[in-house]
Amino acid sequence: MPGAGIHGFTGKALIYFTSIFVSLGVFLFGYDQGVMSGIITGPYFRDYFHHPSKAEVGTMVAILEIGALISSLIVGRVGDIIGRRRTILYGSIIFFVGGALQSFAANMPMMMLGRIIAGLGVGSLSTIVPVYQSEISPPHNRGKLACIEFSGNIIGYTTSVWVDYFCGYIDSDLSWRIPLLMQCVMGALLGLGSLVIVESPRWLLDNDHDEEGIVVIANLYGGGDIHNAKARDEYREIKMNVLLQRMEGERTYSDMFRRYKTRVFIAMSAQALAQLNGINVISYYAPYVFESAGWLGHDAVKMTGINGITYLLSTIPPWYVVDRWGRRVILLTGAIAMAISLSFVSYFIYLDIKSTPTLVVIFVMIYNAAFGYSWGPIPWLYPPEILPLSIRSKGASLSTASNWAFNWLVGEMTPILQEWIKWRLYLLHAFFCVVSFVVVYFIYPETCGVRLEDMNSLFGDASTAIGTPDMRSETGSLIRAGSPVPSLDLRGRPLGSDANIPPLDIDPPTVNIIDGKLQTRSESQSSRGRVGEWLTRMVGQNRGTSSSPAGGARYAPIDQRDD
Repeated sequence: MPGAGIHGFTGKALIYFTSIFVSLGVFLFGYDQGVMSGIITGPYFRDYFHHPSKAEVGTMVAILEIGALISSLIVGRVGDIIGRRRTILYGSIIFFVGGALQSFAANMPMMMLGRIIAGLGVGSLSTIVPVYQSEISPPHNRGKLACIEFSGNIIGYTTSVWVDYFCGYIDSDLSWRIPLLMQCVMGALLGLGSLVIVESPRWLLDNDHDEEGIVVIANLYGGGDIHNAKARDEYREIKMNVLLQRMEGERTYSDMFRRYKTRVFIAMSAQALAQLNGINVISYYAPYVFESAGWLGHDAVKMTGINGITYLLSTIPPWYVVDRWGRRVILLTGAIAMAISLSFVSYFIYLDIKSTPTLVVIFVMIYNAAFGYSWGPIPWLYPPEILPLSIRSKGASLSTASNWAFNWLVGEMTPILQEWIKWRLYLLHAFFCVVSFVVVYFIYPETCGVRLEDMNSLFGDASTAIGTPDMRSETGSLIRAGSPVPSLDLRGRPLGSDANIPPLDIDPPTVNIIDGKLQTRSESQSSRGRVGEWLTRMVGQNRGTSSSPAGGARYAPIDQRDD
């Protein structure tokens, strides 16, 4: 029986609708990055806050990253507990509150408070949205959808710059209050949207909401038909991976670093290097950069807006090449182009000739285009796709936290370094572009087209030797529902004859859908086949007689019979 998607959307339509909508989360991230760049040079803003020093401006801009760093470290665990969708909802509410405080700020402390609260919201959204995106995307276009998501970030950045530019002609404090108030509008839209988008199917199955899980999977991959073979195979793949990882127990941060150190290093270094490559020198302080090259006042903000359009356009080509060329080629070529561009920016500011303003704008645009095509989207794609489900939220938290930590460092130090070392600042970031090239070349694997459940084959750090049904089907050893686990333990050694490992029930449950709504029964009516009880049955209890470990779960089992 077909399920119901969002307003009738299923399959590709549902995936693209959801992906584009949740991109509002990273739109807010991009908008907040750019909105301050035009405001801090405005006369009414400077007069209202009594002409703040470069250090004060740096702190006001960068304090958002403190809030984002804190929330990004927390939200991984929160997202595992309450789900991806509710985490997006709460993040948008927090961001709305922070935006309102900034919009109606009466003094610098109130502005700072609004910035740090907005940072809590941005950190939550920038952590959970990429995880959610990767978990609903099919492997053949996971990269494309992640790149579309990043384009949402740059649309936010570009929008903020042009809002700043046009509001700059308002002769009152509204010239800076209106751009800040726009954050609240976008935050409210995302919050409302989070009430209608589907939950991540991988989170649902990991939390034993199997009935809703198969319905969501059917809507995403099976045209809304819960009996669709592709949807049911996808369910089995995900459920098998969930059950195998449960055998390993709860994942702590120390265990994650020990077992998956290469994956965690890649996840964290990708985000850290993206910031050290210098993008926020442009994102946060582009008008300052253009002023140092000879553009003044409105012209500096205008050049920033034109640069933003170039930046946005550069994020479109990856939609079509990331799943063809792969991730590595894009990162390597982007690092080379950025290093060359920043070197020329530094060189022409040093020369200070008549054509310096024009040449600096040209090479800043080339740099932004290179970043938008490479180190902009890919570091948000890599972490959630290489991390296993058991640590995906935790690892994504650390990855995003490293982004915000270095984001803060760059935002705090840029105004100071611009006064201290002047044109040499851009050579410093060009050096990190070269470092990025070396790190990617020697450490980063190619993940293009690889299923999330099959990333173990790239890293060789899995603790199970059993694999997923898809992997074993290639060798003719597919586990079918009701068959025993192969005679290997988790370390690949033969099990003894008295080993007591019960069957893995990975078949989708039978569900009832009436008028497009999922029908569930109370847990007391049926506890047979509950895959969430599998761990309890591992200790030797008879199948079907154990009590549910998730008695307070929202979704109760219904008739989980074999087909």
